[in-house]
Amino acid sequence: MLDFLNPILNRHPERVKANVEIYTWQTCPFCIRAKLLLWWKGVKFTEYKIDSDETARANMAERANGRRSVPQVFINNQHIGGCDDLYAMDTKGQLDALLVQAAA
Repeated sequence: MLDFLNPILNRHPERVKANVEIYTWQTCPFCIRAKLLLWWKGVKFTEYKIDSDETARANMAERANGRRSVPQVFINNQHIGGCDDLYAMDTKGQLDALLVQAAA
C-alpha cells in the first residue's frame, strides 16, 4: 500500500550485510522503537518474540551477559544491548559501520 515510500525509507538496504537478531515482547514500546530504527535503516532482522517464555528469556540473558530486559539486540553475534544502546550507537555514527559488515 505504501510501496512508494520504500525508496525514501529504505535508504541503502543493499548495503546491510550484517546478521541482526533482536529479542522482543510484542507490546514493549522499547522493542517497537528499536525495530523501527532497524526498519528505517533497511535492516532485515531475525526477531525472537519471547513473551511469557521463560526458557527463551533465560537463553537471551545468557547471550546478553545476564541482561533480562527487552529488547536485546545482537549484530553479527555481538551483543549491542537494548533500545537506548542501539540509538546511542546510531547517534555516534557507529551503527551503520556494523550493519555493512558481513557476518563471519
